[in-house]
Amino acid sequence: MFRPLSIFIGTRYTRAKRRNRFVSFISMTSMIGLALGVLAMIVVLSVMNGFQREMSSRILGMVPHATIVGVNPISDWQPVAAAALKNPEVTAAVPFTEMEGMLSYKGSMQPIQISGIDPAQEGKVSIVTQHIVQGSLENLQPGEFGVVIGEITARRFRLNVGDKLTLIVPEISTAPGGITPRMQRLNVVGVFKVGAELDGSMALIHVADAAQMLHWQPNQVQSVRLAVKDLYAAPKVSADIATGLGAAYKADDWTHTQGSLFSAMKMEKTMIGLLLLMIVAVAAFNIIATLIMVVNDKGADIAILRTIGATPRQIMAIFMVQGTVIGIVGTLIGGVLGVIAALNVSELVGWMERVTGQHIFSSDVYFVSNLPSELQGGDVLLICSAGFVLSFLATIYPAYRAAKIEPAHALRYS
Repeated sequence: MFRPLSIFIGTRYTRAKRRNRFVSFISMTSMIGLALGVLAMIVVLSVMNGFQREMSSRILGMVPHATIVGVNPISDWQPVAAAALKNPEVTAAVPFTEMEGMLSYKGSMQPIQISGIDPAQEGKVSIVTQHIVQGSLENLQPGEFGVVIGEITARRFRLNVGDKLTLIVPEISTAPGGITPRMQRLNVVGVFKVGAELDGSMALIHVADAAQMLHWQPNQVQSVRLAVKDLYAAPKVSADIATGLGAAYKADDWTHTQGSLFSAMKMEKTMIGLLLLMIVAVAAFNIIATLIMVVNDKGADIAILRTIGATPRQIMAIFMVQGTVIGIVGTLIGGVLGVIAALNVSELVGWMERVTGQHIFSSDVYFVSNLPSELQGGDVLLICSAGFVLSFLATIYPAYRAAKIEPAHALRYS
């Protein structure tokens, strides 16, 4: 089968055993280094994707995807929910009231975000029902002022189901200060644990109790909470619904409360990806040293090829082919090993924990008890493409030097 001269000789140089074994060693280390760099990038980015997925499912499974907030308390929330459900992106709509305050227990205090919910419908928009570790969400009954707190709050105050604590919320008054504290005794009826900072900053009460604490009618709510199919479409979906309902309603969504966290996570992934890309770049540009030594080793061969009619462009292509083959092989090996490692990293960490008897990710310290991993094809394609491109760029200078060798000079000193 016919092959161009540059491809034939370039691949032959790659396969052939060179007289200078040090050159072969440097070539092999370049290939191994490139493979390890690609492997590390795939594994690390997959683990970061896994952490982002865990945080997204836990945090955004607890906080509202979007809310339709009334300028005044909403007396009849069902028509608002019905209007929201007409949007195909909305999967559920339930009553919701939110307020901030302080929890007090035996002299200790902590800030808290109180969510007034309907326990019978909360499962449509939240994952909290799946993460109750003590008590039950159904124990939230109107008029009884029960509260479901997070595991971190329960641990901080050493609370159990049946204990009582005090909620302090600010109340606007005509007093000289303008704001006076309002205290309400709450009974702990449940504890949830989702494995995120919300375990220490959120508590749930019945929506009717929240209305009573705000001096509203029992059927009045602050907003209607929405669950949407696409989280990133929540701002547009909620804005469209609020616009359709009129000036008495406004939209809010998770990007206002949690957007900074996910922006920071995205930036962190980008920066770590760039740092790991430097490892791939170092390994790729080791090909420069390899090809320069090959050019010096093959000076006489280059001179002979030139004398029998090979053009400088063909000589340049020979060494570009050789360096590119090294880069492709190293990148493909690293890509395959990286995919295998990313798909099995959780099992590998679990095996290490069983062998050593040590918990690498203890649930008492970390929000996750295992090492999550989510392999994304786009990341693999981008990493391998970067490896290919860097490997190709690394061949240009040595190949250019080879093309500039003068046959007479090379044969004189060979």
